[in-house]
Amino acid sequence: MATKSPRSPRHPPSLSAKLQPAQPRAAETYERILQAAAVALEEVGIERLSTNLVCEQAGLTPPALYRYFPNKYALLSELGQRLMQRQNECVAQWISPEVLTAGVPALQEALAGLLLQTYEVTRETPAGVWIMRALRAVPVLQQVRLDSHATVTEAQVKLMAQALPGVPRGELRLTVRVVVELMYAAVELLFDEALDPARVAGMVAGMMASHLEHLMPADPAPAARPARARRKA
Repeated sequence: MATKSPRSPRHPPSLSAKLQPAQPRAAETYERILQAAAVALEEVGIERLSTNLVCEQAGLTPPALYRYFPNKYALLSELGQRLMQRQNECVAQWISPEVLTAGVPALQEALAGLLLQTYEVTRETPAGVWIMRALRAVPVLQQVRLDSHATVTEAQVKLMAQALPGVPRGELRLTVRVVVELMYAAVELLFDEALDPARVAGMVAGMMASHLEHLMPADPAPAARPARARRKA
């Protein structure tokens, strides 16, 4: 009796835009599609989102959309990359070599501020919470989140290596990677449950700072200004 050969795995859908707009009119259409996708996503959620629904929301024909995006996952991927970029930009506003060597209270304040700002950026982004959920729940989109976390992790490892040259790179990388994931999970929690963002941020920052304490110099710089005062300097 012949045995059935295993089925070939399905090719994952493309996440790349088919065409990057070069002219102002094309750029306007490109952004219009993404705005419509965010509106539709917020209205119907991940499962019910479709390119036809986005076309209806944008007032465009399917060929106009498919000129730029091959499927709904490419739309979600672009929205996800943009959200992750906005979230990652918050990091540089709060974490600096000075903060990393200023002692636990300054570090805890910076981490709490970073978490709260990341939450606010996500909340203010159209369909931000749904985009976050898509990056977690849809297998083909998970790499978008992981790639973004890897990028911010490497940037912070370089920063910490400058501030804490005596700490092995492997220890720094593991620490930063866990902190990045905890931050992201805490932001998701604030959207999933009706919790006080400030209290959650303070609690999570305290946990992370307590672990980071053993990496910091024994005698922090006494003249360091509070992290919040430096953020907009």
